[in-house]
Amino acid sequence: MVWTDRLTAAEKYRAKCYRVDQVPGSPGQYFAYIAYDLDLFEPGSIANLTASIIGNVFGFKPLKALRLEDMRLPVAYVKTFQGPATGIVVERERLDKFGRPLLGATIKPKLGLSGRNYGRVVYEALKGGLDFTKDDENINSQPFMHWRDRFLYCMEGVNKAVAESGEVKGHYLNVTAATMEDMYERAEFARELGSIIVMIDLVIGYTAIQSMARWARRNSMILHLHRAGHSTYTRQKNHGISFRVIAKWMRMAGVDHIHAGTVVGKLEGDPNVIRGIYDTCRETHVAQNLQHGIFFDQPWASLKKVMPVASGGIHAGQMHQLVSYLGEDVVLQFGGGTIGHPMGIQAGATANRVALEAIVKARNEGRDIWHEGPQILSNAARTCTPLRAALDTWKDVTFDYVSTDQVDFVPTATALV
Repeated sequence: MVWTDRLTAAEKYRAKCYRVDQVPGSPGQYFAYIAYDLDLFEPGSIANLTASIIGNVFGFKPLKALRLEDMRLPVAYVKTFQGPATGIVVERERLDKFGRPLLGATIKPKLGLSGRNYGRVVYEALKGGLDFTKDDENINSQPFMHWRDRFLYCMEGVNKAVAESGEVKGHYLNVTAATMEDMYERAEFARELGSIIVMIDLVIGYTAIQSMARWARRNSMILHLHRAGHSTYTRQKNHGISFRVIAKWMRMAGVDHIHAGTVVGKLEGDPNVIRGIYDTCRETHVAQNLQHGIFFDQPWASLKKVMPVASGGIHAGQMHQLVSYLGEDVVLQFGGGTIGHPMGIQAGATANRVALEAIVKARNEGRDIWHEGPQILSNAARTCTPLRAALDTWKDVTFDYVSTDQVDFVPTATALV
């Protein structure tokens, strides 16, 4: 013992492992439940939280692997965070869009277009019926298209589509940059141009994300987060961090949108895992549900809700599955499923809008959209040539791969009493 030990309340501040369970079907792997005193954490700081929880411990030599599956954050701590800058309810009020998922598309090809042609894609997609278009994660400010040119041409396309459709629309202008000063400059320019939404990438870091969330709250701006880079540490089962945890941190940090999986698309997405992530984003109180990977009850203490975004390999023919799996408060983003349409970009957007409205109408009528979905879409396509072309083009496109990140849950039979 050294003299500093006598001046530290070690029993109070020391982490405490209070439970250890065998991971079902995985010999030699265990769930360890560890509690930390609240005084160990700086209020309202994701950077401090993560430095404490996932700092050095993941590199300890005695540990072959370690994964953070879930966290329970007490209300007293949650209340120190701003939470989403806008939230689902206010976003829908600003957009004047209710009762259905929102529709979006990522501009393709994402690299190489000039600013003028990029803006033309934005206009055609929004004019065809989408609510949003989006920069991709690595569109920043490159020689073929500097950020200021892109912002100007994109907002020209947005404003023209708004004027012609009478609907509120937006484009996720990616303000990700090398420094906070650069990001603030780009965000301010987007605001001056009248944009309702800006975008950042997860790779900018937790402090930068919280800083941009505060800027978005002050400036009445929706903040979209692209989760670029997350799979380097969320996808493997035996080491890293579950994306459920990242979703919790990002809700606290203050983003309004987060890419959260599709189930049926080309990216990682086990149905139970995705359900747990979507509940984490959208519910005011998330109850323990081991089948969905939720280990603890999580009260959200009135923090606003995050709008999940489904993107990656989805198309109009899956609309009934997407609405069944993901619900209403979600942005469905069809990139190639819009821009790759054989009749053109505007037709691709129209196909997605008609497919969505047909499925939502059938759902509201009480029909079984999961089983009747293909027929509902086929009927709608009789009077919508773009939808017919979309169904014919992508009818056989599926991504039936086993997810690497699945829930470690085995149902246990109980005796009838």
